Amino acid sequence: MTVGVAPCFADDAIKLAVGARGNWETAAAELGQNAGFFRKRGISLDILYTQGSGETQQVVISGSVGIGVGLGTTSVMAAFAKGAPLVAIGNASTGSSEFWYVRADSPVRSMKDAGGRTIAFSTAGSSSHMEVLAFVKEAGVDAKPVATGGTAATFTQVVSGQIDIGWSSPPFGIAAAQGGRIRIIARGNELADFREQTIRLIVANAGWLAANRQVEARFVQAYRDTLEWMYADPAAVQAYATFSGAPVVIARQVRDEFYPKDGLKVDRISGLDSVMADGMANRYLAAPLSQDQLGSLFQVPAPIK
Repeated sequence: MTVGVAPCFADDAIKLAVGARGNWETAAAELGQNAGFFRKRGISLDILYTQGSGETQQVVISGSVGIGVGLGTTSVMAAFAKGAPLVAIGNASTGSSEFWYVRADSPVRSMKDAGGRTIAFSTAGSSSHMEVLAFVKEAGVDAKPVATGGTAATFTQVVSGQIDIGWSSPPFGIAAAQGGRIRIIARGNELADFREQTIRLIVANAGWLAANRQVEARFVQAYRDTLEWMYADPAAVQAYATFSGAPVVIARQVRDEFYPKDGLKVDRISGLDSVMADGMANRYLAAPLSQDQLGSLFQVPAPIK
């Protein structure tokens, strides 16, 4: 659903929660602010970085921030169905960038070898959780999914032998894989159902949104503007490399190999029937959202020139 909002260019501050600092997928807020795209729209961002989707969702629900970036779609739907004050104002990621890996000395070569082993995801209800459950079902194994938190904490648990199969989101883990410390055994986009799913969202607190429609519309447009720049200007790759701490060559690889531009387009909302089916199969949703509920939950503002 797209709603029209007239432009207004006053200076406004937004408290913003962003999961997984350093990921290309969630870098638009900081890169765009540094490059002036939000200032051009009269927006100043106060960015809070969280450990991931679950923490981001909680601070949005509480009203501690106005907007959150990178919330798992299934978890948002489940919370909304229970009355949480959430409104999805854009796509954060359609298709999956996550990958799963093992230590270099592990005998595990694929998810089919995961029987009896622990396999990591970030937090309950997150996109990585849904993907792990799908991998386990597809491989037909009795692996044990374990919530391990962020990418760095997960890596520590894998290399120390506490977890057999870790999860990550680029750029974290790419250098370790290229250096032979870990081996990537699966990627989320190998799961056919997830390639066209909007698995993470940009979400606003409903109370904040009701009082700040014009501000939200300018925020979303600045986000769109930033993404266009991130895929068009070589300076954006350098800026991302500096921000993430990754070498430029890895920064470029992360963008080109793991994050196709179409998957990050704010206005792309797709595969919701599949998202809801997975949510019900895994008991996060009691029933699919109705068309009226979907219309209330998904309110992407129209583009501003």
